[in-house]
Order: sequence, then structure tokens, then C-alpha cells
Amino acid sequence: MADLVVRGGTVVTTAGSFPADVAISGGRILEVGAGVGDAQRNAPEIDATGLLVLPGCIDVHTHTRLPSDDEPDRFFADSVAAAFGGTTTFLAFNNPGTGISEEGSRSLIAGMREFRARTLGESAVDFGLSAVISGQQADPISELPELIAAGVPTAKAFMVYDFRLTDERLFAALRAMGRHGGMLQVHCENATVIDALVAQAVERGDVACRHHALTRPAYAEAEATHRAIALARAANAPVYVVHLSCADALAEVAAAKARGWPVYAETCPHYLTLTDARYDGTEEQEVIKSVISPPLRSESDRGSLWLGLRAGGLDVVATDHVPDRLALEKRCPAPPFPQISNGAPGIETLLSVVYGEGVAGGQISVERMVELLATTPARLFGLARKGAIEVGRDADLVLFDPNATRTIRQSELHHTSDFTPYEGLEVRGAVRSVLLRGQPVIRDGEFVGGRGAGHFLERSILG
Repeated sequence: MADLVVRGGTVVTTAGSFPADVAISGGRILEVGAGVGDAQRNAPEIDATGLLVLPGCIDVHTHTRLPSDDEPDRFFADSVAAAFGGTTTFLAFNNPGTGISEEGSRSLIAGMREFRARTLGESAVDFGLSAVISGQQADPISELPELIAAGVPTAKAFMVYDFRLTDERLFAALRAMGRHGGMLQVHCENATVIDALVAQAVERGDVACRHHALTRPAYAEAEATHRAIALARAANAPVYVVHLSCADALAEVAAAKARGWPVYAETCPHYLTLTDARYDGTEEQEVIKSVISPPLRSESDRGSLWLGLRAGGLDVVATDHVPDRLALEKRCPAPPFPQISNGAPGIETLLSVVYGEGVAGGQISVERMVELLATTPARLFGLARKGAIEVGRDADLVLFDPNATRTIRQSELHHTSDFTPYEGLEVRGAVRSVLLRGQPVIRDGEFVGGRGAGHFLERSILG
């Protein structure tokens, strides 16, 4: 017997879209099909007439801030923002910028335990951890088997910044992750090139915000992407390229995929929507909003990324959500660009931007969008009960109005940042209601969930 029936909507899967009812029991999908609601007449119903019924989005790349004594509600508030945007599961990193302690940043296992303790009972939606492997940790490679066994099978390594891994340690991390059933996520930029360009710009006195982008060229990203793939191949391990931003880096991924190598890549909504024209302005407060790494690229790159999403060169769209604030982390008026915090918020606008720019804009089908935002993230990141509207999966559902129009405004968002890079963007489509394991979190545009309703998810990548 069903606990709830979502009746009369259009269910969207990777294989197609069709009118169907969805019956839910015990937090999982019991049945999907035409007439299901008629057979479950005694169950409570949600009327989804005229709406798309989507699986909840899975955002696998966020830097959601941990709660602290000074700001106890930040993790919870961003989880609520995720729910408003149709995201029912997110993965967060525990690098120092997210608020992990010094002790937690020195050890993968200590960092995992601290993350779990500090987020217990905090989230409105389900969530998990992707650890950060740092060049400043004593011996992170030896901790990887225990980390993976504890339900954290993904970790991120950087090829830039002062905590980057050398190629030797990156190779060791890839090999260890591959041998123990994990997958390494890699931030690919060439540190030698970028450090030299930054030093030259500072020496010239070119320290305004816009020079951040000018010192991180696309070829530096492409070369590092090629090198990360080569190291992964030598290590006989999968590799996942995070926040890919340009055509040249995409070409490296596509070439590896054509050879059948286990190489995966994500891009982000900001690379699909915004371009480096943002850096041409003279108003510092506007330019600083787009100080991200890698930076925004050209209109040509933007078009190539949409092509990559259609053709399969790109596997996932994730936000790289960084809830910076202009008055605090971004420190506006801005310091010299090397000191500016990198990142921008996006946890609440993922579905809106990808549907509005992608599906309504004619770039991708709604079925492909579901694959990019839910089904593939669930498969790659060990979330077997998430990502699809199928019998036995968690009843994480989004009721989405494809005919609505809205303008994205910071004043109407719920994230803990004080700006959105999409201010003024007009989009088609709007989230109406959201269910997490069959329980309403958003109902008719209002938050009806609770703090702690979201569970920490221990994950396992089965290949």
C-alpha cells in the first residue's frame, strides 16, 4: 500500500518522458505508471497535473560552509537553498576554506570525523562528503583505504595553489584510489604557468580583479587536464575532472573517452551561461563576483561546452558552490587579485539555469538534463538509491513547472551568499514542490522540511 501518490504529472527519465503516476511507500518508489493512482485511491495524493516529475538533482561539487559558533546556521541554510532549487542530495568538501579545523585539515580520517560530527542533524536534504587531499597533509595516501571503507570513496586533489600535489603524489593518490574502489577528482591547472603569469602581473602593478582571469589561460587548464589523464592511465585508475571550462580541456577529455579510458568530467552552470566579457567592466564589485578558478571563458568555449554536454564529452553539471560574501570573504573593496577568495554561489540555481539555458534554450533535451543532473552523478558517485524515478529508488522528486518564467534575483534566493552571478537572468521553468524520500521539503514554493531531515550518505562506488 502506498503512503503517497504523485498523480498526473509527466515523469522524466533518461530514456524518455511519459504521463505517469508515482506511488511511494516507506520513502521509496513503489510503482510508476499510468493508472497507478487509480489503484491506490486510499493514499494521499499530490496533484502534478501540468508539471514535470523529475528525480531530485544531485550536486556533487559544493564548498558548503560548516556550522560554527559564530555562524551556526550556514550549513543548514545552504541545504535549504539546495531544496528550493530542486537539489535533494549534495556532496561537500572539507578543505580549510569550508571551516574545517587545523587538526581536521591535517588528516583525511580526522577531517572526515570532524565533518560528520559538525554536520550531524544540520541538513534539510541528504548529503555526503568528498575529502580533500592536500600537499600539506603528512601521509594522506596511506589513509585512503580507510576513508573509502568509511563511505567516502571520492576525494579531490589540486594541481594548483600552495596545497597542490606534486605529480608524483598525484600519481600515488590516483593509484591508491583506483586500487581500493575510489575515484579521484582533480582540479586541473598548470601551476608553473599560472604562478609565473601571476608574478609578472604583480610586478607590473596589474593587480585589479580582472587580472585574475588573464593569468589563468585556457591552455594552462588544457595541459593540466592532459597530464592528469596521463597519470590516471599510468595508475590504471579512473579520474574525474572538476569544473572544466574550455574547449581545449574538453578536447583532452573527449580524446581519452574515445580510447575507452575511464575519464569523466563536469562543467558548471556559470561556464554554460556567462563569459569572460564579465571581466571587461570597470566596476570592481561586479567583476569580483566572477573571480573563480578556472575563470569564465569565451563565447566560443561556452558553445563548445554545450556541444560536449550533447555529445557526451561531459558527464555532469555541478555548481562548485562557494557561498562567499562581498563584505567578508570577497573583501570588497578588493585587495590585489591573488588575495581574492575564488568562487561564487550556485547551489540554489543549478536546475533553474540548466533547464532555462539548456532545455528551454534548445541546447539539450529534458531527458539529457536528468542524466546530467541526477542519474549520472548517482552512478559515478556511489548513490545507488538516488538519481532516477525507478521502483526501489529513494522517492526524491521535484515537481517542476516548465511553463513558468522567472528572473533570478539575489533578494529571492535563500543561500548564505549575498550575491548571485546570475542576477537578472531570465529563465523558463520553476520548482513548485520537492520530496525527500517521500516527505515534502518544499510545498508550493514554501519550505516545509526540517533541520536534520537530511541524512549523511555513506557511499560505495561499485564500478
